[in-house]
Amino acid sequence: MKNSINAIKVLSAEAVQSANSGHPGLPLGAATMAFTLWDRVMNHNPDKPNWINRDRFVLSAGHGSAMLYSLLYLYGYGLELDDLKQFRQFDSKTPGHPEYKHTIGVETTTGPLAQGFANGVGMAMAEKHLASIFNKPGSQIINHNTYVIVGDGCLMEGLSYEAASLAGTLGLDKLIVLYDSNSITIEGSTELAFTENVAMRFEAMNWDVHHVADGNDIPSIEEALNKSKKTDRPSIIIVTTIIGDGAPGKSGSHEVHGSPLGDDTIREMKKNFNWSEGSFTIPDEVVEYYKTSRERLILNSNKWQDLWSDYVETYPELALQLENWFSGHVSIYDLDDMKNKEKTTATRNVSGEAINLLAVLNDNFFGGSADLSPSNKTHMNYIDSFFKESPQGRNVHFGVREHAMGAIMNGIALHGGLEVFGGTFLVFSDYMKPAIRLAALMQINTTFVFTHDSIGVGEDGPTHQPIEHLWMLRSIPGLTVYRPADYMETMAAWYSAMLNQGPYAIIASRQNLEPLKKSSSEALKGGYIVYEKKGKLDGVIIATGSEVKLAIDAAKEMTEKNIRVVSMPSLEVFESQDESYRNTILPKGVKTIAVEAGSPHGWYKYASEVIGMTSFGASAPAGELFEHFGFTTENIIKRF
Repeated sequence: MKNSINAIKVLSAEAVQSANSGHPGLPLGAATMAFTLWDRVMNHNPDKPNWINRDRFVLSAGHGSAMLYSLLYLYGYGLELDDLKQFRQFDSKTPGHPEYKHTIGVETTTGPLAQGFANGVGMAMAEKHLASIFNKPGSQIINHNTYVIVGDGCLMEGLSYEAASLAGTLGLDKLIVLYDSNSITIEGSTELAFTENVAMRFEAMNWDVHHVADGNDIPSIEEALNKSKKTDRPSIIIVTTIIGDGAPGKSGSHEVHGSPLGDDTIREMKKNFNWSEGSFTIPDEVVEYYKTSRERLILNSNKWQDLWSDYVETYPELALQLENWFSGHVSIYDLDDMKNKEKTTATRNVSGEAINLLAVLNDNFFGGSADLSPSNKTHMNYIDSFFKESPQGRNVHFGVREHAMGAIMNGIALHGGLEVFGGTFLVFSDYMKPAIRLAALMQINTTFVFTHDSIGVGEDGPTHQPIEHLWMLRSIPGLTVYRPADYMETMAAWYSAMLNQGPYAIIASRQNLEPLKKSSSEALKGGYIVYEKKGKLDGVIIATGSEVKLAIDAAKEMTEKNIRVVSMPSLEVFESQDESYRNTILPKGVKTIAVEAGSPHGWYKYASEVIGMTSFGASAPAGELFEHFGFTTENIIKRF
């Protein structure tokens, strides 16, 4: 048993040493708790890593990735010793921090501290909801836990407070967090900046709290894990560990956190372990142990397969529904049959209409808002809220926790089975940036609804008027941003979000917008012509959102010129069109200006002039602000 744990330590240390880069401290200190979890408690199947009822494991402290890769290798998830030798190297399966879809067995991309913690909350929420829908007496087809290993850094981050608070409120009893409490950070002892009573903090948030005094005490760790599985609340197990445990002269020191141990220290460590094997070599008895353990895990998961076979026979419709939900199948409305397309209304209202249509069409449509659903229009009518007492509900109240909402949404999407969305004001996307960025990196299907999209917010003033946010979002690789101009374009934005892979940000107005005469499903191309006269083209105006109608009005007033107006709800989608289409819409050699009530940066790729915001906004009625900052027909006309 001891050698089986030492194998994790040695492989992790050697991987870091081979890369001459990485974090050996956590793998050495947390190896025993990770082994106990993976070997004694967690239900997983290396042969079927995507088995829907597997326990989920998240290494929130993602800098300890060498430990996770060692576990995946030892349990036969597809990594080879050569992959460990290529730790942190270009195009290897073992990057510096765990990456979802890149390495089999990695449930989420972690590294930015506490993101994994909040992902785990989302996974536990998804499990709780799906269990309430699909489980029947004698057929607990959805019945698994989410385990998260966190460190001191994760618990210092405000994100962990936000997510833990919601988890306690929701009574997520299938969420179990193991806290690698080694009292060391990069700068030194946690006494420098982190002296709170963590146990009391989690007790106050309605968590069960367990303590393990010795991080190498397998029976105590196993006992705490088993106790945690029997409560009606989320659990945290505070495990006192020694960072770099087993590394002579370096254990217990901050120096072992993020630097290779050195060949001499590894040699001494292996001597202390009675480890006579060469580099990246495992004793035969350890190989045999993990082989036997793997076989046991596979046999155990096969019991669920028997349960599933009975379930399919007894509840065929539910079984098909569950398979469809996990396959990503969605139902969508007919975009060319929108009865309200002539409606003058705020695009946030249209987004709310789309959400309610999708909620009727898809029983796995699941989401809400960071305490702003009346303003974001993210509430699904006639549908229960997701509470501890009503886990079948689909309206989620995230509370005033924007960052947690984003990271929890990612966890829900990663779990599988649900189509997730969440809303707040566009200006507060700042609070969510890390989670949005990770959603894009993982290419998961999360839809972020951002309303109150410009100085059109009006009287709330510059603190609530987004200026730089559109280009911040557009600069994230893999995120599709839609800023629709009217009813049809908003419906197209949701249509695209539901049918395409990857995260979306739908940007909606607070103020009412008139329908555009030529808006249509062409919005699915990202950019298209909404106005022009016949004859030689004299210029082009590109606009988005509320500014499209302004651009059309200006073009109409230029009676002696043929000015084309291009609505550009999504630059990312427009850029994905072929060059011929793009050149047809935005012909070269024609004077082009862009109009958007936000930062001008980025528009100069398409336009020689931009009417945008080069300062913060102000507190005043929206109409006055648009005039004051130059969003007028007169200001557009004089550019031509």
